Amino acid sequence: MPAATASQTVGPYWHLIEDKTWADATRFGATGEKITFTGTLTDGEGALIPDGCVEIWQSDPPASETFPAFARARTGIDGSFRIVTLKPGPVPGRGNTQQAPHIAVTILARGLVKALFTRAYFEGDPLNANDPLLSSIEDETRRATLIAHPRGAGIWHLDIRLQGGNETVFLDI
Repeated sequence: MPAATASQTVGPYWHLIEDKTWADATRFGATGEKITFTGTLTDGEGALIPDGCVEIWQSDPPASETFPAFARARTGIDGSFRIVTLKPGPVPGRGNTQQAPHIAVTILARGLVKALFTRAYFEGDPLNANDPLLSSIEDETRRATLIAHPRGAGIWHLDIRLQGGNETVFLDI
């Protein structure tokens, strides 16, 4: 059995975050409803995190030659991130359930021993009411930390707080 290795946040691949094209999942010519996913990353004190990394993964639309279903962006000095992708649709869940459209989000930052995982759902989507993950969060205030809000045509915004009051719900993966 191989020896376990240390967990790294972004490890030797940090240089990839400097390439702004990685923040555009449509850069290879993907077609569909293009959206911009924005937000701000803050720590437990509410301070902006200017050197974090936000990655997204999607199951829908499926990855293809023109759509990697993955993107990554560095947070700016104001803690903000901006990623261009295609709006996801619903995907199958465990058993015979259906998951509401969402984006899987990974947070990497200085001081984190391991990456943090969460999701971004879309405000107003009728499937949110029956999504298995959202439904499992009983506290409405906590559930709301996973809901992205529209900020104009094709722009969806979700602030992510790493800990403290109004901490984003993170998943144990």
